[in-house]
Amino acid sequence: MEEEKKDVQAEVQPEAQHQAEPQTEPQTQPEAEAQPDDAAQAAAAKARAGELEKQLAELKDTFLRTAAEYDNFRKRSVREHDAAFGNGVSHAVNLLLPVLDTLSYAANAPTGDESYKKGVLMTLDKANSAFAAMGVTEIEAAGKPFDPELATAVMQREAPEGVESGTVLEVLQKGYRLGDKVVRHATVIVAE
Repeated sequence: MEEEKKDVQAEVQPEAQHQAEPQTEPQTQPEAEAQPDDAAQAAAAKARAGELEKQLAELKDTFLRTAAEYDNFRKRSVREHDAAFGNGVSHAVNLLLPVLDTLSYAANAPTGDESYKKGVLMTLDKANSAFAAMGVTEIEAAGKPFDPELATAVMQREAPEGVESGTVLEVLQKGYRLGDKVVRHATVIVAE
């Protein structure tokens, strides 16, 4: 019986060796084949990473351009809003300037009724205060060199002694500004 066991063991062992050998050979072959696959996968991953970096750079550029366009739009909208408001105020001032002129003429007109004159002066002061609150200022032209940006010359007179040619001698109609914008040019007489 012992001999039979040995024979069975001898027969089983060579089969086990045959079975073990083919199992080890296929394991070494996939490892050899896996190395080129790993290199190909690494190259593909690098290529994909390059593509993603390029897409990221394009998206970043698009984002920065969009942000800059939005900032420019916002600034332009603020400027346009301010300009529209300024134009509206300028239009209202132009409509009210004749009223201010009439009050000035009434205040300077000779009258025997002091309470009437006092009322006109009070109304003129309130009108001037309202214009000042809106940022409207009078253009100072009398005694200064003529500036065509601020005044319109309608007449020339001979210059009195000591006054240079081109100096404003008299203001016929006051000029006004709204900030830096001229609402109405002063109408003046200039020395020859």
